[in-house]
Amino acid sequence: MLTIIHTHILSMSLIFFLLGGLVWLAKLPHKLKMFLTIEPFLSVILTFGGIYFMWSGLLWMKYVVILSGILMTLTYSIAALLVVYQLCKKTVTVN
Repeated sequence: MLTIIHTHILSMSLIFFLLGGLVWLAKLPHKLKMFLTIEPFLSVILTFGGIYFMWSGLLWMKYVVILSGILMTLTYSIAALLVVYQLCKKTVTVN
């Protein structure tokens, strides 16, 4: 269990770091960029920290794990969709 959680934390953090770099290259409002880059890291800490505390016996942490997992998935999906949208959007150039 410890090995699985450890590899998930490292790989998800790397994925969110790379996606955050792409988000900062997109033309989006500054506050949205900040939220989409910082929130996934907080959710990773809350999700896997909550799993540890659940394993330790704090069963009410299941709600924290559920909410942070949902929020992490939503922010990842929104960030990925915004980056793909920015890539596919046509730009008009003036000659």
